[in-house]
Amino acid sequence: MTLASEPVAGSIPVWTARLRRSDSSAMAELFEATHDDLLRYVRALLGDRAEANDVVQEAFIRIWSARSSLDPARSLLALLYRTARNLALNHLRDERTRERLLAQHEAPFQWRDPGPEALQAERELSEQLSRLVEQLPPRQREALTLSRVQGLSHEEIAAVMGVAPRTVNNHLVRALEHLRDRLNVSSTGGRS
Repeated sequence: MTLASEPVAGSIPVWTARLRRSDSSAMAELFEATHDDLLRYVRALLGDRAEANDVVQEAFIRIWSARSSLDPARSLLALLYRTARNLALNHLRDERTRERLLAQHEAPFQWRDPGPEALQAERELSEQLSRLVEQLPPRQREALTLSRVQGLSHEEIAAVMGVAPRTVNNHLVRALEHLRDRLNVSSTGGRS
């Protein structure tokens, strides 16, 4: 499957130049030529047409907002698809986070009612873990979030971050070692 037919691909550099000059008719032409294919792509990622349509609309808005900084040497079509993919992945991440949070709030009532001490300890641990994750270097934090919160595979994380899967693994190993070390230090009051 190609991203665009030959006539569309040949128009991309022209549209890029026109977009840089804030030519709204170029945006309309780009939209008309690529919308349906882009919508099918995003719908395959999200599984829902309405959500996919929202993501595609946002992708076009982002391209228009960044029009003055478009690089004529780079593929506008690739940028459009990458923007839509990133927005779709963000949407999935947000949806998973929302579901996880809802499940956490419902879970205590499904199996038992923990005492106030247990709830306080859980809250403190969660806050401490959040602080420790925030202290991680940005790439480690990103890899950890994509892996543990969003549930992406190493290959998917590598595609999102633009690195090799082995680099993702290295980021995750370092992040988890750091968290383990810091949690052990705080729970024992010092290093053993």
